Amino acid sequence: MKYIHTKKISLALALGLPGLAIAGPDMAPMPPVEESNNGNFCEWLQNKPGTIWKEKSNPYLQEIQIDGRMQFQMAHLNGSDVNGQDWDENYNEFRRFRLGVKTKFLQYFSVKAVWDLVDDTRRSNGAGSVNWGYKQFDEAYVGFDLGKAIGDTPFDSLELKFGRQKYVLGQEARQSSKNILTVERSAISNKVYGSYRPTGLTLEGESGPWAFQGSIYSTTVDGADNDEFNWYQDALIYYIGAGYKVNDELSLFADYAYNAADVVDGDNSVMDYAWATSISAEYNQDSWGLNAEFIYGDNGGARVGNAAGRRAGFYGIILTPHAWIIKDSLQWVGQYQYQGSEDAEGVRINSRYGRSRGTGVNGIDVNSGRGDSHNSFYTGLNYYICGDAAKIMGGIEYQTMDTPKGEFDTLTYLLAFRTYF
Repeated sequence: MKYIHTKKISLALALGLPGLAIAGPDMAPMPPVEESNNGNFCEWLQNKPGTIWKEKSNPYLQEIQIDGRMQFQMAHLNGSDVNGQDWDENYNEFRRFRLGVKTKFLQYFSVKAVWDLVDDTRRSNGAGSVNWGYKQFDEAYVGFDLGKAIGDTPFDSLELKFGRQKYVLGQEARQSSKNILTVERSAISNKVYGSYRPTGLTLEGESGPWAFQGSIYSTTVDGADNDEFNWYQDALIYYIGAGYKVNDELSLFADYAYNAADVVDGDNSVMDYAWATSISAEYNQDSWGLNAEFIYGDNGGARVGNAAGRRAGFYGIILTPHAWIIKDSLQWVGQYQYQGSEDAEGVRINSRYGRSRGTGVNGIDVNSGRGDSHNSFYTGLNYYICGDAAKIMGGIEYQTMDTPKGEFDTLTYLLAFRTYF
């Protein structure tokens, strides 16, 4: 089944519905937004400065909020390829620039739409450019407050969402890029997370210390049938996850996803694996903490479209300790990640930064970053100017990968600035 003009419809929902709600004849004048920062820039930045309307008792429109994020980073990489040949590369890129709008209306409904507004192609070939303007939707969905509509339920919150959503599997994926501890997510996390933005239906809720999510997504790849909104042309992805807050310091989470696509039968597959599961824990005290995660999955063979040597199971572990050097200002972060596979090319390193763009041009050979055993060691410092709302991140990552052609290794120095409102 094809859905026509979905992008235009979602844009209308994001921008038009608030306007329709405001247009009601009994609508009260828009109240002024109260001054709450007392001239303190950081307090202003961290206190949702994009909120231009908020009135919970209004029957038509309860909230309008504009938000955005900008992330810029640089990297220098030294590497030695599978033949022992050394190389080095420099990178700088606008990692993300997004603007979005969130609205709540008619007491039960909400709309979220976020746009990616930069396309920086310099990383992939060194001769690209920075293109400002519309690139794609990051997210665009309609929400319905099911718990509020039903009334008396055992849940503290219960919401349905339909549209283009951020897919999350694993602890690092659940952390937004606004507050992730390392400059980049680990390679095994990126494998199962994939930055996917499928179209789907999600039910999520909370009850006491428990949190849960169940989702059904389309497997259609962006642009394959209906651009960025792809429900429903091919197969489905099934996701379920649950979390438990043991106490103020310890939280546990487990999730699982199954990809039903069969490319042999003509389906698209947004994922490059058949199924994956994650078990994770987050422990935080005032001065230090530790995130730990175990991931296991199956690449899925020819059914998912993987070539020979990339079809068997994969697994990995991520350990991320962190500690305050200066409380709320300067933080040390470390990370160890291991990923492995039963096949010779079953896992891959991140494209940022380690798959040399000199491959095939300067003779550097890293087997496209694919192998069966990958170790990564990261250490870094985060300086919080205004909490996560404005911070500088620096890190060093050393990684090794075993490939069918031999071993290669890289050492990468990273520096990033991130801000959001």
